[in-house]
Amino acid sequence: MKFKRALITGASSGIGLAVAESFAAQGIDLLLVARREERLLKLKTRLERKHKIDVTVAAADMRKAGDIAALAEIKAFAGVDLLINNAGLARGTEKIQDANPADWEAMLETNVTGLLRLTRALLPHMIKKKRGHVVNLGSVAGRWVYPGGAVYCASKFAVRAISEGLRMDLIGTGLRVTNIEPGMVETEFSEVRFQSKERAKGVYKGMTPLSAQDIAESILWAVQRPAHVNIQEMVIYPTDQAAIQHVHRR
Repeated sequence: MKFKRALITGASSGIGLAVAESFAAQGIDLLLVARREERLLKLKTRLERKHKIDVTVAAADMRKAGDIAALAEIKAFAGVDLLINNAGLARGTEKIQDANPADWEAMLETNVTGLLRLTRALLPHMIKKKRGHVVNLGSVAGRWVYPGGAVYCASKFAVRAISEGLRMDLIGTGLRVTNIEPGMVETEFSEVRFQSKERAKGVYKGMTPLSAQDIAESILWAVQRPAHVNIQEMVIYPTDQAAIQHVHRR
């Protein structure tokens, strides 16, 4: 299935950046969203020069309803037929009784509420065209819970439920929904979670994690299936990870 324009959130780094590069190589025009506008502008210049596509960028915080409303007013927004809800984060690993509620708010507002608001704003345009694909970035944490991760896991359990419910709500429209659930992927994710580059490096010590490109390739494969094929979900682990807390280290 071919798409004209993709909207990617969290596009300035990690999986979002890798997806942008993969889609650009396929000739898909892009609407790239992230908080760091400077990075987006550099990416726009590079992708337009290399792939001769149209790239629109917008600085927006998925926690802010006003930013999402402004995004929906951008001219390129109505032409989007492929949505990659990639923006997300984890904060802290404290037990619930020791955690900072502000960290809960950041995770739930970004991973769940922001995803819902943006999807809601875009769906009428896709339904009108009778074509579109929503790809949500979930996690293996949306299937299995671990100590110190209750609220992050809850946010990704919500993404899984939203993906399944959305697929039911959209039946008959021609739109597709896919939930991508990666295990350990080496990006800036752990740096944000721990607020420490050194501690983040320790997460992947002695093992080979997935790369952002691995996930981008999986997403590209899912969206390129024929129109009558919907990949419901994909759980993707690195070979060195057998379960959420079962990791082989050398």
